[in-house]
Amino acid sequence: MDSGLNIIVDLKGVTVVLNGQRVLEDVNLSVKEKDFLGVIGPNGGGKTTLLKVILGLVRPSAGEVTVFFGRPEDARGEVGYVPQVNLFDREFPLTVFDAVLMGRIGRAGFPGYYKSYDRDKAAEALRIAGMSAHADRQIGKISEGQKQRTFIARALVSDPKLLLLDEPTASVDPTAETEFYDILNGLRDKMAVVLVSHDVGVISRYIDKIACLNRRLYFHDSKEIKKEDLEAVYQCPVDMIAHGVPHRVMEEHSQAQKDKSTDNRQQTIDNGPQTTKNEP
Repeated sequence: MDSGLNIIVDLKGVTVVLNGQRVLEDVNLSVKEKDFLGVIGPNGGGKTTLLKVILGLVRPSAGEVTVFFGRPEDARGEVGYVPQVNLFDREFPLTVFDAVLMGRIGRAGFPGYYKSYDRDKAAEALRIAGMSAHADRQIGKISEGQKQRTFIARALVSDPKLLLLDEPTASVDPTAETEFYDILNGLRDKMAVVLVSHDVGVISRYIDKIACLNRRLYFHDSKEIKKEDLEAVYQCPVDMIAHGVPHRVMEEHSQAQKDKSTDNRQQTIDNGPQTTKNEP
């Protein structure tokens, strides 16, 4: 990325303690304009908390956070957010279009006071997300992949300069997943994207930079993952393999280590254009 681009997210020595538990520890991270950053790590490693810190929804116990040169809570109008779980009454008669239009509340004021400009922005967001044909459908009746594209449109309708996504493809099929990443790829010249995902094998085709997080953040401002970083994050040995398609897999390790990392075992690809299947 261009070194002359502004830093829009800057975390320095951030530590977060929730309910007496240290969730993040001494995290340092900078995100520049038009960065496409992937964050990987095990469940419970603090990835969602990291996004909430950037949004100003969680206050650090120590350290400094700057978003768009100010406090995170003051910058929310510049940030789009797609959470990991979107809960709503599936029988509620809310159309896809209206769900996206709700993303303009911060710009338009209150529901029902939308202007034609707001509706035009919702229509454009649906077009970008590939959901124009489903605008009048009830949101509870569409597929999971279509819901995720709707939530992307809702995040985009406020014209964010930063898009945060928390496990956005966790419940979609491979076809919808590919379409989803294609949408994100088309946004890379318009905004910065921070994407939390376990599926680094897929996102490695698109991201510019990658960070590993398990309470502590391992980030080298590049797309390369170091072997020692993965071992620290997943707390088990890692073997690096390169035979045409560079990738890494977990080595065999002790039963105690296996028990400790049951939920954390991951496969990751470094810079290859293809993905690999999980190995046993």
